Amino acid sequence: MDTVKNKVQNGKTIVNSTKIDVKRSEIRYDLTHLQHDSIHCLAKGLFRSLGPGDRKHLRLDVTYTFGKKQIIEFHGPYALGADDLRVLQGLVAIAPVCNDNKTGYLIRKEAKGEIAKLLRQKLELKQDAIDKDIVMIKTSYRRLMREIGYKTTNIEIVKDSLKRLYEIAVFFVHDKQELGSHLLSFYASENKGQLCVALNPLLTNAILGKGHYVRIDMNEVRAIQSDPARLIHQHLCAVINFGTAKRISIDTLCEYVWPDKTENIKTLWKRQNTVRKALQEIAGLGWEIKEYSKNKFEIKRPKTVITVKQKKSKKKAK
Repeated sequence: MDTVKNKVQNGKTIVNSTKIDVKRSEIRYDLTHLQHDSIHCLAKGLFRSLGPGDRKHLRLDVTYTFGKKQIIEFHGPYALGADDLRVLQGLVAIAPVCNDNKTGYLIRKEAKGEIAKLLRQKLELKQDAIDKDIVMIKTSYRRLMREIGYKTTNIEIVKDSLKRLYEIAVFFVHDKQELGSHLLSFYASENKGQLCVALNPLLTNAILGKGHYVRIDMNEVRAIQSDPARLIHQHLCAVINFGTAKRISIDTLCEYVWPDKTENIKTLWKRQNTVRKALQEIAGLGWEIKEYSKNKFEIKRPKTVITVKQKKSKKKAK
């Protein structure tokens, strides 16, 4: 890794970073990118930084307005952290339904397979979601962990995350359409090592290329190490297109990590310092980050070229 020193160009401070080679790896990965639902990426507070013991007393109650007529609510008994965000990113990346993919399937309303029926039932589709097609994933804990860059073989980490994600209820309103379901449902066969997951209608639409979606580079997902950088990175991917830049204040970046604002000066300083370190990490992925004014940053996303195979699915509904 090559260290990049602090520079000042035309009055702009270039964020110090360490260049990380996000493409080279001794491990061969199958996934290049994920196509995520914009609302799941943009809803502040859906995923947040968590300290020791926070999950014991923090619930999830998030309402987010997207555009003029779209409202989404997330409710659950547990707050979701960067580890849950990472697992969901991996599932969405594995899910695409195409000819050469043996992991993604569409579950129709009239699903006949036992597992497909079970997953639709556990998803508890309500109102206008009842007739929607759902993406089902067939994979394994170990493959999922490998694709998202986990070095540990402790699958309990993913199991716990799936349980938390399942407990989340999603309610979406757009014009006269109302959808309700769990965020996801899953079934695991301990004997065969198989993991089957069904994703809610909004995630399904994004995977199928419908509506608003965000493309995220999986090489960057695997390279990120810290929770704050992971949380900020997903939001940045949702608001900045490849090769373009956007100006964002440090207060907004703090909200991506801690949705609850603080009036405590010491806490605020610690948060801002943590965000600065996270920006250094993101800059190491190839993002250009300049502090053009105090606590205000111009952030440019790399011109990553993602190749997407345009093949019509021949998979039969399960």
